[in-house]
Amino acid sequence: MSIAFSAPSPAPVAPPAPSVADEVATRLLRGTIGDTGDTQDTGDTRGTGVAGPCAVRRTADWAGPVAEDLDGEGAVQAACGIMHVHGRAGGGPLPLPVDYAATVAGVLTAQGVSAVLLARHRGLELREVRTSAAQGALLALCQYLAEATAPPDEAAAPRIPVPSAATATASGPAVGGATLVSAEGAAFELETLDPEAWRQFWARLGITARVAGRGWSPFQQRFATAVCVLPGELREAARTAPLDALRAAASACGVSLVALTDDPVPPGLPEPVRLVPAPGGACVPRPGGGPASPGALPLSGIRVVESTRRVQGPLAGHVLELLGADVIRVEPPGGDPMRGLPPLADGCSARYAALNAGKAVVEADLRTAEGRAALRELVADADAFVHNWAPGRDVRLGLDAEELWRVRPDLVYAGASGFGDAYPPEHTPIGTDYLAQARSGLAAALRPAGEPPAPSLMTLTDVLGGLVCAQAVVAGLLRRARTGSGARAETSLLSAAALVPRPPVRRAAWSPLELPLRTADGHLYLGERARADLAALARVTGSAHAAPGAVAGRFGRRTTGEWRERLRSAGLGATEVRTDLSALPADPAFRDAVVPAPPGGYATVRSPWTFS
Repeated sequence: MSIAFSAPSPAPVAPPAPSVADEVATRLLRGTIGDTGDTQDTGDTRGTGVAGPCAVRRTADWAGPVAEDLDGEGAVQAACGIMHVHGRAGGGPLPLPVDYAATVAGVLTAQGVSAVLLARHRGLELREVRTSAAQGALLALCQYLAEATAPPDEAAAPRIPVPSAATATASGPAVGGATLVSAEGAAFELETLDPEAWRQFWARLGITARVAGRGWSPFQQRFATAVCVLPGELREAARTAPLDALRAAASACGVSLVALTDDPVPPGLPEPVRLVPAPGGACVPRPGGGPASPGALPLSGIRVVESTRRVQGPLAGHVLELLGADVIRVEPPGGDPMRGLPPLADGCSARYAALNAGKAVVEADLRTAEGRAALRELVADADAFVHNWAPGRDVRLGLDAEELWRVRPDLVYAGASGFGDAYPPEHTPIGTDYLAQARSGLAAALRPAGEPPAPSLMTLTDVLGGLVCAQAVVAGLLRRARTGSGARAETSLLSAAALVPRPPVRRAAWSPLELPLRTADGHLYLGERARADLAALARVTGSAHAAPGAVAGRFGRRTTGEWRERLRSAGLGATEVRTDLSALPADPAFRDAVVPAPPGGYATVRSPWTFS
């Protein structure tokens, strides 16, 4: 059917700014700097006004420097690649049914405001910070982008298979996920970083070492690939055992097991940040790092020492570095093992470098007196110390906040854990992303009604946990600049996960039009106005019936570009769903948000803030 569009296109209407970003930023600011008596320093996230002569004008919109018409959370997820990474385990792009990009933008907004206030104490005349949900989404994907754009590694092991869309439709989203189900139908997550513990757990369920070994590689690499295609024998073995027996087997082998709750908002979730002033009274207030020169970044000259691993802690240091801090990374002798994780760029893991490039590195064995002395020496000249050690390790090493305050009384000491004090010390699970999604209820919020809860294999809480930890550090530095007192900042993956807004009940079933629509050459995500106007969609697509299923079925007849033009002419918006991160840096729309890969390197995400 041929359809002519003779009516003029409606004038574009600016989409409303993400209210979630405003709410998250306000909550974080009140919880970290709002008790200092300077609440007039925070302005309007939507950029509509400035409150008071000392206010910070803060703006968080959807697109920022990304030259796309992004009108909401779904459009941002589609354009920037979140749908692609989250949907890998199911064989095709899939939305996160929570306001994740807007939540990240809210944390970035709070960081920007706190950094501006700190910069003023250091002599910088700053009044405004801008960020966006798109920049937050790209920062959340920086590791996946680095991996996709690094030089191919011919010597690396073959890529882990990704389930096809057809397989995902037939078998459900769990086909590429790590969630297991017990005999009584209870969904649960396992976690271990030890291949021998993994083998022993499955041996107790009657699985041979050979079969268990086939599952170890995809299980271990799921943090990097966002896919976990386990041997079917493992899933079947789990289904034959009651949950209590599975818990007993996990406990005996040192494996963590967390059952998934159906409640998206379970009771007892912690506040995002807890700041505890250092004892002993205030020192002379000082900005830290000395006065900043005009044009410097807000944290320029401030020194941060970090002893971290994986994603949460290194990302916190990376964000502080983007704000201008000098970050010194303490690694074990021989360097962080993550440096060798393929693919490599200039001899170093692209994923590792995405979070750690630009940091100075000092190698020290903290198990030895000499190594601990080296760390104390670094801290003596630092403004902040960050770690994400296992619970109790700081005390065992003699490197807890109380001990380091002896070296530097006004130190901001930040410990980023998995679960805070949500569990008794002897029963605390391994503090990794997917267990935090399970315990926090986020895994339940990520699945529509009719599907069991399951975490996203995109590292959602690792990213949020690192960002919230960085906000705690900046807030602690600001408090120190005002009072002269150091502080201990406590954050966790669990507390960060609790920051994501979600309804208190399970989601309703998705309409076909709320999912990415397959076109002749890719996928398309409809804007809010298009999804709401079925009659107009039926006219554009030539569908005889204004029903979601009938309309959705028409999109395979034309290319994504053709549909976008037709929809635009009818005043209906739509976003192309990105399914190839390697092509993102070459897209002109992302020129001001992403730095293309240099020869032999990988693409990087530009700083998510603009200060003025």
